[in-house]
Amino acid sequence: MVRRIAVLTSGGDSPGMNAAVRAVIRAGLYQGIEMFVIFDGYKGLVEGDIRQVTKEFTQDIINRGGTILRSSRLPEFKDEEVQLKAIERLRDLDIDALIGIGGDGTYRGLLDIARHGYPVIGIPGSIDNDVASTDYTIGFMTALNTICDCVDKIKDTSSSHQRCSLIEVMGRHCGDLAVYSSIAEAAELTITYDHPYDEEHIFKKLRKLKAQKKSHAIVIVSENLLNCHDLAKKIEDKTGFDTNVEILGHLQRGGAPCAFDRILASRMGAKAVECLINGEYGKVIGSIKEEIVAIDIEEALAMKRDIHEKLLSLINMLQ
Repeated sequence: MVRRIAVLTSGGDSPGMNAAVRAVIRAGLYQGIEMFVIFDGYKGLVEGDIRQVTKEFTQDIINRGGTILRSSRLPEFKDEEVQLKAIERLRDLDIDALIGIGGDGTYRGLLDIARHGYPVIGIPGSIDNDVASTDYTIGFMTALNTICDCVDKIKDTSSSHQRCSLIEVMGRHCGDLAVYSSIAEAAELTITYDHPYDEEHIFKKLRKLKAQKKSHAIVIVSENLLNCHDLAKKIEDKTGFDTNVEILGHLQRGGAPCAFDRILASRMGAKAVECLINGEYGKVIGSIKEEIVAIDIEEALAMKRDIHEKLLSLINMLQ
């Protein structure tokens, strides 16, 4: 029987993490469970930065960006000795289960703990939408809205100066932010791992737009794919388009979570507690076709994330 649950956030922060923390704590307290929070992710767990909380801790946090529990990275957590120390910290406080909110790295840490027989549940928090076991991660929609807001503003000045704007968005090796924002912003070109172009195709397309006296051109690129500054110089040389590079960077992580992410986080947080109460351990929470589900953590980590072919076809059609 689960009597005490702890929750932590780990890896890169994402808007909606606080909403998930709130949901976990309130759902647990509603069921008569004592709730604990861990500060600074796995680092704080190993160091014992753990505090029991009441409902008051969750007041006015659902709309706050980032994570009030803070986050950090702890490469040493791969060591079995460190994992056992983390579990010892939890057992010293008679905590029966751990909920971790984050991406694949967070899930791998939870799996390491689970392999020692300790109950865990994972909740997907990542702006990149790169967790394969869920249609949407907490924070993705907010980051997408942030990108669209930025591109709207860039378009204003890009049109005024007849520029090509090369805009780099986050996503690690997942192209969802680039693909979704390209559709929403009617970008002229989209370059991702799933939707690559050779340079000659890029130049040909932009030369055609320049000849048509297009007032501007928006090119959205996934991070870590190419050197945007080098490509921008080539575009200027090959097409005659004055070209600017806009790297949106970490502003994509910030800001208050949108309504979608607040609701998704709330549903996932409540589901995580429900799983622990029902004795479903070693699971991660996901949203599949609008249904909140629990999937075995090892199965989830083995899944491959692929952008839906229909979205890529839509980009090809509209660009």
